[in-house]
Amino acid sequence: MLNQYLDINPEVKKALDAGKAVVALESTIISHGMPYPRNVETALRVEEIVRENGAIPATIAIMNGKLKVGLTRDEIESLGKSHDVIKTSRRDIPFILSQGLDGATTVASTMVIASLAKIHIFATGGIGGVHRGAQETFDISADLQELAQTDVAVICAGAKSILDIGLTLEYLETQGVPVIGFGTDELPAFYTSKSGFPVDYRIDTPEGIAQALKTKWELGLKGGAVIANPIPKEYEMDANEINNVIASAIKEAQAKGIKGKATTPFLLSKVTEITKGSSLDANIQLVYNNAKVGAQIAVAYHNL
Repeated sequence: MLNQYLDINPEVKKALDAGKAVVALESTIISHGMPYPRNVETALRVEEIVRENGAIPATIAIMNGKLKVGLTRDEIESLGKSHDVIKTSRRDIPFILSQGLDGATTVASTMVIASLAKIHIFATGGIGGVHRGAQETFDISADLQELAQTDVAVICAGAKSILDIGLTLEYLETQGVPVIGFGTDELPAFYTSKSGFPVDYRIDTPEGIAQALKTKWELGLKGGAVIANPIPKEYEMDANEINNVIASAIKEAQAKGIKGKATTPFLLSKVTEITKGSSLDANIQLVYNNAKVGAQIAVAYHNL
């Protein structure tokens, strides 16, 4: 039954069948994360980095009514150029599929589809979380609930700094999702390596993380894990500067009545505009770094 929906790229399928390391990659970053052609260039470079570190990349999207696990260069180019690709979370999947539409997967939906393909390691930029002011709006990303129930580890530069990081961590703790710092005691805040909030556990090697994940899932403890990997020092932004920029962007979003899944793309776009592109440069570099670490963890996991 699942085969009528799931389309696994031959290279990815061959790697999975052979028990080789595969890293899932999302597609929202291509269609909603940055402008063309930089989005396509970044996506292709991310795939190259995964290969350079010993794993096979599987960029995930929904195209022509199929759950695509592993995209061709032409498919990535198509996603990057199109203005009709729908930002797709878990709730949207059956509707995008049944109507034969194209969807770019968020963290949550990428986790769902990766799990269907039996891929356990996923590298992205940053996870969604509890939005600032959520005590009034109840705006909480579906990423967090997905992390609580789907056996996929997410390598990221922490939670996006447009969020309420403290409340995001509280939510993850309630849901039993471990937050692991890769070589750090503190949760990174996307554009910066510091947030002021501690991680649950610090592990300094891909092998150590792989062993913890294997133990978790062998015990039948459902759900994923957040692997927090700080942006490289040479690319991080000044924390005070970026926080002021974000506060300004949030105020504008509120004034314009922007809510729900339109919030994050709007805020990231405004931050890029206000910082004259420097935040986009930082975003790209942290994604590259996460792809590298994600591949290393995937290789270590499949070597166990």
